[in-house]
Amino acid sequence: ARSELRPQLQATSLLQRLGPCTRASSYRRWKRPGDGRRYGARQCDGVPFVFSLTMYFSTSIRCLRVSKSSLFSSPSTFTMSHMPKIHRVATTRLTCRHVGRPVISSPRSGASRALKHLLQRLPSYCPESMNELWTCINSTLPGVSGKQEGWVGLGCCELAISADCRRDCKLKPLYSCIAKNEMGSVCCSYAGRHTTCREYCQAIFGTDSSPTASQINTINEYCPQLIGCVGNYTKSYPIKSPIDSLHCCDRAEDTHCQTACRRILRTMTTEHEIIDRLIEECQRQPLPQDPLWQCFLGNAQPPPNPDPDTPPTAKMDCAKLHCCAKANTSLCREMCQQSSTNWGAQTWQEFHQLCQYNPAEADLVTCLADVQEPCQLGCKDLSYCTNFNNRPTELFRSCNAQSDQGALSDIRLWEKGSIKMPFMSIPVQDITKCRPDMWRAVACTLQIKPCYSRSRGSVICKSDCVDILTQCGDHGKFHDGQTPESICDLLSPTDDPERCIPLQRYLSPSPLGDALEEVVHPCNPNPCPSNHLCEVNRRGCHPGQDCLPFFCVPGCKLGEASEFLVNVEAQVQVPVRGRPTGCYEVCVCAQSGRLEACTETPCVDTTKTCLLGDQRKSHGSSFRMGCHPCSCFGGEVFCSLRPCLTPLSSEEDRRRFTGLPCGCPDRFVPVCAQNGRTYPSACVARCVGLQDSQFDFGSCRTRDPCASNPCPRNQRCLPSRRVCLSSVSEFPCRQHDCVARSLVCDKTLLDPVCDTANQEHPNLCLLSQRGKVPAYSGPCQEGCSRPSPVCGQNGETYSTVCEAFSDRVMVDYPGQCHSVGVVSEFSSESGCDSVSCPPLATQGCQPVTPPGACCPLCAGMLRILWNKEQMNIFAELDHRRPVTVHDVLAILRLHVSVPQCDAFGYLSIDGELVVLIAPVDQQPTPLQMEACNKEAEKIDSLITSGSPTLVSRVPLSALALSEVRVSTLRSAGPPSRGSPPSFCSSSSSSSSPGGTPKSPPTPIRSRTATPSQ
Repeated sequence: ARSELRPQLQATSLLQRLGPCTRASSYRRWKRPGDGRRYGARQCDGVPFVFSLTMYFSTSIRCLRVSKSSLFSSPSTFTMSHMPKIHRVATTRLTCRHVGRPVISSPRSGASRALKHLLQRLPSYCPESMNELWTCINSTLPGVSGKQEGWVGLGCCELAISADCRRDCKLKPLYSCIAKNEMGSVCCSYAGRHTTCREYCQAIFGTDSSPTASQINTINEYCPQLIGCVGNYTKSYPIKSPIDSLHCCDRAEDTHCQTACRRILRTMTTEHEIIDRLIEECQRQPLPQDPLWQCFLGNAQPPPNPDPDTPPTAKMDCAKLHCCAKANTSLCREMCQQSSTNWGAQTWQEFHQLCQYNPAEADLVTCLADVQEPCQLGCKDLSYCTNFNNRPTELFRSCNAQSDQGALSDIRLWEKGSIKMPFMSIPVQDITKCRPDMWRAVACTLQIKPCYSRSRGSVICKSDCVDILTQCGDHGKFHDGQTPESICDLLSPTDDPERCIPLQRYLSPSPLGDALEEVVHPCNPNPCPSNHLCEVNRRGCHPGQDCLPFFCVPGCKLGEASEFLVNVEAQVQVPVRGRPTGCYEVCVCAQSGRLEACTETPCVDTTKTCLLGDQRKSHGSSFRMGCHPCSCFGGEVFCSLRPCLTPLSSEEDRRRFTGLPCGCPDRFVPVCAQNGRTYPSACVARCVGLQDSQFDFGSCRTRDPCASNPCPRNQRCLPSRRVCLSSVSEFPCRQHDCVARSLVCDKTLLDPVCDTANQEHPNLCLLSQRGKVPAYSGPCQEGCSRPSPVCGQNGETYSTVCEAFSDRVMVDYPGQCHSVGVVSEFSSESGCDSVSCPPLATQGCQPVTPPGACCPLCAGMLRILWNKEQMNIFAELDHRRPVTVHDVLAILRLHVSVPQCDAFGYLSIDGELVVLIAPVDQQPTPLQMEACNKEAEKIDSLITSGSPTLVSRVPLSALALSEVRVSTLRSAGPPSRGSPPSFCSSSSSSSSPGGTPKSPPTPIRSRTATPSQ
């Protein structure tokens, strides 16, 4: 049954998390507790049941896929002929028989409501111990039908293996189901009829599982009058953690299953994920005679009541707590902090009312939106908001089927004549006749949430707001002082094209049509289970095998109440509970799925300001001193060394200006510094602060780091070149790794490496085990089998283009490095006159030239200013391991969601980090170029705004500010001069081997990978 229902389970995986569905008209619209979105229940009709063993929520087998938990749907489903038999069974107790008689004598006409009412009273008089009575009642139930409403989970009981199990399954849940329905009827009646609050309440009582944290939080926010009633129910049905069942793993028959069981229970939370993985890892079905599964079922008994004197542990959302420092008002800051450090606090409801639409809190609101729903490229497959489809290079926060149905539900509500908001109601005319297309665009914009790459705002432009309310608002019902302008001042306060969404764009379909195979989005929508992150597959597949274009990797939440995930082994910086703003600790995401090994960092006094003449700059602010980009950090100013001219520069200054740091000449006489960076001359090295003892003449890649035999006798030396950002005097920047001569390697791990003999190995461990020397990461490429020197944009000469890409550096020009480009846009001359640049790959591209490079290219370019003191702190906490450029690029690369683009970068000769988001195809299309530009603008905005989605990751927390330039596209014209050479392989696909997948589920065929890996 599980195998046959797998396609339906995948097709409805999102619906399975939304709670019960029903055909009743009053339930056609509802919200999923926790996110406030609206959904349509009609999608649930006709979906088959999918069963799963419940391990720690109940003692029965229950359905993952359910319908409304009503016992009876019509008189025909409970035949009156069974009533005398029930009455006879109930003779053991007078009061029970007394209640049973009216059931028997109820007239057949209109009996459904009476039967339901009377039978709901039976648990009060007929105890659960009267098994024969309840078995008899249960035997009259019709089972589950696609057209009739039935008891939650009854259909699953027929899937039990033994007759006793089937009987017990039907019996016990029936009793608790009646009691639960009665409790829900009483509790939800306080919410009134046909209210959103009532829908939230019924969602909790509509399933046979315990209420989720999200459901409880939603009730707390929107229905505070029900929290006591729901709380009593929660205490009766406590949520158990999978970790409570860890002892069951000892019952497994083999060591592998025991180990896998412990890992699964620690890292996963949902029942079906745990069960599926246990079946997969232990390679056996959940049979009742298996000691492991017996323990899980027996362990499902509710735990003893907790000590009433022990206060509940406060749960944190560290991702949201990051945002609280961005509040401009003390009220919103305190409310944000209280809600982020105390899960379940009622403050979020007040926060939404007082801060959500406060123009002064735009930065705070945007930060919180980043945590909950980050902006992602692409939107497709919507059935109602169809004008939002086929937009692969636009950013959206919530392009999914749920939001699509939510927009439709909003329209149905607005058709009643009022737009209800937390703090106001806006009366409107009949929107089916007054600008219906515009209203659809409004509803879809509010639900799908398009966001600009720079501001990341999702606010409708004020002019559109005023226009539609002027034409379609019911002005006669406006409150005193209410006008379209005053309403829109609160809802849509700006017409800035960089900070608001013009509705005109979504009044017509996308001009791209359906031909969108040029740009794909494997991780949007997210195909991975909960507690897992989706990463673009840039490694490829094992030879002769197929694989998906994405990986699902386990992660950790930033706090017990957070939904924001980071991948395992990641280091994160989170605020310290109860400490002032600016106090953080660095933690590691452990294999257990929790943040562990936390160490506090020195607190930063965020109240200190930076004095610039007669102006004060606040902590974290960015500004310019002359033409230098600068940042204020804890009262101290640090700026770029980028050379520039000002209007006050003298003629002599202009004559001597070279465009290089400190006015150094543009002669190329390279020196290798101890930080692993090759500088074009000793003058430039001294200008960035290096002493003569800290560099040697010659480029770094010409030096053999293993020549001096730096490793112990029982270890091999492998070159491992890196450019370090932390202090080389405190944290030595070694250019080699020492590895054991006898290694135990994982042969299943695929992270291919090519050695100097052009032989490919599945991973670096196996290469080292075989005594080979690595040449570059990724599969061996035919075009890189022989040396063909190229000059990288960092001024380093590489043996092949594959070696350059493996170092995450793009190629500047063919041949040995012999020139240095300027780092300033103010200089019109450079030492690159002798360089012959290849043509641009994208026709009509207006390129950018990276600092220090000679040749322009088509890419999105970021120049990032970073804090060296912070880098030193992170190096100290990471066992004194230096922070490298590769560390930064590896994390930024995870934020590039389009496989047709990739992240490259280097340390510029003026001390800035240069990051390029560039197409990886040989001949990228304009659409792919635009996608790379959007990815670059998105990352720039996240850095500049200090969004926790980026800066919570160590070492990205040390990135202070960013400036972005993108390669704009002309509508027509021949290709411009200058571009890095194309890939050395014949593959013209993205860095996902085997070609660009047509859609996320499409497998990648066995690889012909590009060197972008």
